[in-house]
Amino acid sequence: MFGVTCAIASTSEECLSFLENNTADIFLLDINLGNESGFALCKTLREKYDTPILFISARQSDDDVLVALNIGGDDYIKKPYTLSVLLAKVKVQLKRLEAVKQLSGTKEAPTENFTVDPATMSCTVEGHVVNLKSKEFALLSCLYEHRNTIVTKEKLFDEVWGDSFYSDSTLNVHIRRLREKIEEDPNEPRFIKTIWGTGYILETN
Repeated sequence: MFGVTCAIASTSEECLSFLENNTADIFLLDINLGNESGFALCKTLREKYDTPILFISARQSDDDVLVALNIGGDDYIKKPYTLSVLLAKVKVQLKRLEAVKQLSGTKEAPTENFTVDPATMSCTVEGHVVNLKSKEFALLSCLYEHRNTIVTKEKLFDEVWGDSFYSDSTLNVHIRRLREKIEEDPNEPRFIKTIWGTGYILETN
């Protein structure tokens, strides 16, 4: 139905058992799993899988959203939601995964001390290879494509998430993850600079 195939797991154990013999292109994860926590399952999944994780929850607080994104979630959808919105967000994630696969085997030309490699979803910073999660790579690729120019938050939301109505907290969390991986001092970034009130710029020269 709707061009996607779904499998349902009611507990963490069922989910992990399913993945022993099956694969998934995307995870839709609730925070409350009976006596278990979706946050804990997310951490477990992130140890093995780079698959996009979309949290779906009736919990509305910004703290829950930030926790979900900080531990590896790619999006947070608050209940109630419409099926059409959920399906659109799922298809955006799947489309971006397919785009990454199609880029496999190609490399961006190096720009001095900074290169991006779609084949391995990694970047090289002054000779040091940094492996990235799918959403981190999509975000860095967008910044790299427009390197040394300001990229607005709206453009990042649209190109990376496929939606211009995400919250700033979502973008801030992913920018922080990138800085922690590629910057020598994330608090004093050399490459990814914040342009307050506008967006970000990746300076590679």
